[in-house]
Formats: sequence, structure tokens, C-alpha cells
Amino acid sequence: MREATVTQGQGPLTTEAGAPVADNQNSESAGVGGPVLVQDQSLLEKLAHFNRERIPERVVHARGAGAYGTFTVTADVSRWTRARFLSEVGKRTETFLRFSTVAGNLGAPDAVRDPRGFALKFYTEDGNYDLVGNNTPVFFVRDAIKFPDFIHTQKRDPYTGSQEPDNAWDFWGLSSESTHQVTWLFGDRGIPASYRHMNGYGSHTYQWNNAAGEIFWVKYHFKTDQGIRTLTAEEAARLAGADPDSHQRDLREAIERGEYPSWTVQAQIMPAADAENYRFNPFDLTKVWPHEDYPPIEIGKLELNRNPENIFAEVEQSIFSPAHFVPGIGPSPDKMLQGRLFAYGDAHRYRVGINADHLPVNRPHAAEARTYSRDGLLYDGRHGGTKNYEPNSFGGPAQTGQPLWQPTGVSGATGHHEAPAHAEDDDFVQAGNLYRLMPEDAKERLIANLADSIAGVSRDDIAQRAIDNFRKADEDFGKRLDEAVRARR
Repeated sequence: MREATVTQGQGPLTTEAGAPVADNQNSESAGVGGPVLVQDQSLLEKLAHFNRERIPERVVHARGAGAYGTFTVTADVSRWTRARFLSEVGKRTETFLRFSTVAGNLGAPDAVRDPRGFALKFYTEDGNYDLVGNNTPVFFVRDAIKFPDFIHTQKRDPYTGSQEPDNAWDFWGLSSESTHQVTWLFGDRGIPASYRHMNGYGSHTYQWNNAAGEIFWVKYHFKTDQGIRTLTAEEAARLAGADPDSHQRDLREAIERGEYPSWTVQAQIMPAADAENYRFNPFDLTKVWPHEDYPPIEIGKLELNRNPENIFAEVEQSIFSPAHFVPGIGPSPDKMLQGRLFAYGDAHRYRVGINADHLPVNRPHAAEARTYSRDGLLYDGRHGGTKNYEPNSFGGPAQTGQPLWQPTGVSGATGHHEAPAHAEDDDFVQAGNLYRLMPEDAKERLIANLADSIAGVSRDDIAQRAIDNFRKADEDFGKRLDEAVRARR
């Protein structure tokens, strides 16, 4: 038997149970050249672990990269929120940020036309606060009941096994609320050059509440300090083939060089009284709040300055849930957000396990989790012999009686209601505004990108319905797109 080579100071190789491994080069066999023996438990443990070392990939946002960093408060926002990690200028909070694409699987390339996830965990003294957003300020649908259908159109078709233009454009054409986000997606910012050179957005509307109990609605913006850089469709196609890991590599190597990427963090803040009569539904995820109505206010700086040591343990097993709030911050009536408050945590319980919050990347770093939850897969026994029920008279943790956020009024009968309509609500006005803001060369690229995609649709009625949505956003937009699609078909 070849002697094991042990690196000085590390000690001998062991099994998972801690027993030393005698030979990690040769399986135990019945004589020289004979069959392998089932009694070689080191071999069986190694093979069994290998078969299980990949947890199920995320259904969405499977392809990702992440880094640790620091959020620093740069403005006094205490008049709007009592969140302690935002309580004073100069206060610093550790963070972990995971970037991702949405539709691609774990092995997909980075340089593709797809929204980018921007999921940020703040390790605050009041527990973890997760802000789950994208690199666009809007989304394709406004109600979570439509989300699984939308994602099915972006994933592999059950018959062909491929992503199908028919599916995407059929859904988008029949779901006019997607027109705004699709205009973003097929514009210049649809393919960021790197994770460092794109903005991030909380996208949803959230509640801030201050020490006096006043409510404010807020939207978050993360403006890249590196500047916006994007790829054309042709550049992205070359890069995706030459270096599928381009965005992950860029982020890791920039941090290794000490070129720490940063973002200026801004908030749009709306007094609660403004919401009911605002010209757009302020809780509609397919719409933005125009800056002339609620100018973004700088509140902080986010810097990424430390790479994970192990991608699987820290990036793939990291979990983010918009239901992870802290005192001073809470949800809004946004119907997509309301659905995600359940869906994200449920996905993590299935994918990583019921004790996913115990993993180092997910557990609180500046606070202690004190719960009565016990047992389950990978439970680490942290509670010892303490009682697992509440109330109890054995000194266990007790409720505070202090809600994290303020209650909001509701009225009317239960039912399957559409979101309330506001004076200027429709599915096309903001897509048209976005188109009209673009310079001529950007319009030309947008038209070309859309036409290249729509031209791949097999049915004329699906293509025409999709084009008509853009025509309703802007007559010139639709006319030029119609001509470009006809030329390609």
C-alpha cells in the first residue's frame, strides 16, 4: 500500500465520522485483481456523497455568482424608517450579494439576453434583511399567480426540450402588461457587459415606517459606480461561446485585484397618503415611479470586497427571501411581492432543506437566531436540551409584542380582484415613454433585437399580436417593428 501523503499541520484524512482513512488510492478487493468488497466503507461513503453533492438547482436564477461586501449609510433617513442598520450616517453592515440570470440553467452561459437577479442580504443586528431584485426596475407580470406560467415560457419546452420563441411571444402577446419589461429586455441594457457594469433595483414597492409609526412607500435603486456597459447581440453571442463563465470570472478577478465594485444606493420615498390617488398604481411591478414625481435620494454605498471561499457552500446554498424583514421595513400590497413572500422561502425549504438558514452564508452574522424550530434534515442540534414549545416557564425566548411594520387598512369583500386602476394606468404608456427616451441608434438596435426574436415565431397570429402591443405603446415603434419582422420572415 502506498503511504498517504499528509500536508504538514492538517492531520490525517478521515471518513465523515472522523475515522482515519488508510488508503484513498485503491479500493479494497478480494485479492489482487478481485472484485471490490462492500466492506470498504470509505469507498461507499465517498461514492454516495459524490452522487448527492449537488442539491437541486434553482428553477429560476440557477446560474449565479456572488460576493461579500459592506453597506455604508451616507444620509440620515431616520425620519422615514426606524431600521437600526440605517440609523446613522457612517454605519456599516456586512452584506452578501448574489447575481444571476433568470431563465438559464446552471450550465448556461453568462452573456445572454435575460434579466439579472440582484439579491442582497444585509447581516443586521436585528437579523438578516433580504432585498430580492433585478437589474431592471420593472417585471413582466404584476400578479404572482401568473409567474409560473411566465417562467414556463422561458424554460425548455416539454416536447422539444428547447427554449421556444413561440412560447415566449405567445405569452407576451397575450399578456400586454409585459410590454414595458420586454422593451427593457430587448434594448441595450438587456445584455450587461458584466455584473459590475449594471444597476440593481429592488423593483417592488416596500414599506418603511419610522419611530412615530408613520408609513412611507419606498423603491430601491443601486446605481453602478463603474458605469453602465452593455453588449450587442453579436458581441454576446461570441462571448457566450468563447467564455461561458465571463461574468462570474470578471467579478471574481476584479475583487482579487482589489478593484472592488460599488453601487450608490438610492431610494424613492412616497408618503403613504399619496398612494391612493397617485396617477399610476404604486404597487404595480410593471411600472416605475417617474423621477420627476419622486426624485431618488442617495442613502448609502454598497461595496463588494470579498470573494466566497467555496462557490457551492456560499453561492449555490445561499438563500434569499423577501419575507426576511427587520424592524422598520415591511411589505406592501404589491401582488407579486405578496406571492413571493411565500414562494421564495418555500423554494429554499425544498431545494436546500428546512434548516437552510443554519448554513454559515444564511445565518445571522450580527444577531442570534432564537427559535423553537427543531429537527429536520441537517439539523445541527444547536438547541441542546432546551424546551421546544412556547410559552414556557423555563426561560425560553418570548415574543416582543412589537411588529416589524405598520398595519395598512383593507376593505371590501374577498375575491379574485384585479389590481385597482389609477388615473393613468394602462399597459403601454410607460413602454412608449421608454421608447421615446431612446436615441435613434438605440431604437434601431431595439427594433433589430425584437425583430430577430419575433421572426423565429412559427405562427403569424402570434407574431402579429406581439407587434400590436408595441404599436399600442408607440405608433412609430410598432410600424418599424412590423416592417423589420416582415423583412426577416
